[in-house]
Amino acid sequence: MRKTQGDCLFCKIASGEAKVPFVYEDEHVVAFDDISPKAAVHTLIVPKEHIENLNDEPSSELLSNVFGAVPAVAHIKGIDETGYRIIQNNGDDARQTVHHLHVHMQGGEQLPE
Repeated sequence: MRKTQGDCLFCKIASGEAKVPFVYEDEHVVAFDDISPKAAVHTLIVPKEHIENLNDEPSSELLSNVFGAVPAVAHIKGIDETGYRIIQNNGDDARQTVHHLHVHMQGGEQLPE
């Protein structure tokens, strides 16, 4: 059974409770477009299991599942050949606004340094 947190937005999205169209889904992760994109392509890759951030010491398997989905999502979004940035915000000072581990994939244009 997957760990979830009842009031977590990303748990609700990953479980299908909150109706958000997925760009990608497998047994372990979902990917969907960011509601407030900061680039032409801005997609979030989210594990289905709830873990707040890297300080919660996610298993190497969970991290492998998240980062293992990156190439497939980049291909689906059409940015695998041109390049993309992966960002993981960890905690309040890093501006982590949803406290469920996730990575941002940004691309589709020349990104600032």
